[in-house]
Amino acid sequence: MQLFHSLLLLCLLLVTSAKYDPAKCEVCITFLTKFRATLDGLDNSIQSDHNKIDKELRKACKTTQPKDERFCWYIGATETSATGMTQLVTKPLAFHKPIEKICGDLYKKDSQICDLKYEKKVDLKTVNIKKLKVKELKKILEQHGQDCKGCTEKSEYVTKVEAIAASQGRTEL
Repeated sequence: MQLFHSLLLLCLLLVTSAKYDPAKCEVCITFLTKFRATLDGLDNSIQSDHNKIDKELRKACKTTQPKDERFCWYIGATETSATGMTQLVTKPLAFHKPIEKICGDLYKKDSQICDLKYEKKVDLKTVNIKKLKVKELKKILEQHGQDCKGCTEKSEYVTKVEAIAASQGRTEL
């Protein structure tokens, strides 16, 4: 029985030791910063009414990129969301609470919100294509609407990506 209590205490310590770090909550902070900027351009009656902010948030979530859409899904601002935590965003926005603190409150409710990261953009004009991993090469091909069916070697992927880089103005390969 004492072992059970010790394990329970250890689990509680591990859960509570996970602290919020604004630097690791990239998607939340970026999306809410952009959203607040759109609110600043609207009427003051909208900026101070959390119900109107909720409507604007749901409207903004309909036209987002994939990681932002996942964030909207986590907070319940999409039609397919299973949760409804939008009030944790809209009420603090109505009171002009700092974005970092809003994301910190969301992190306390659901830590997955801060696990979202934007994909790194690869600059094909400067990157050494031969040093990229096959997974990164496949992602570049996918981003440019191409695939490499039948490719089995890394060199085949490199050749395809180099062709894309050349079409974008890269001179030396």
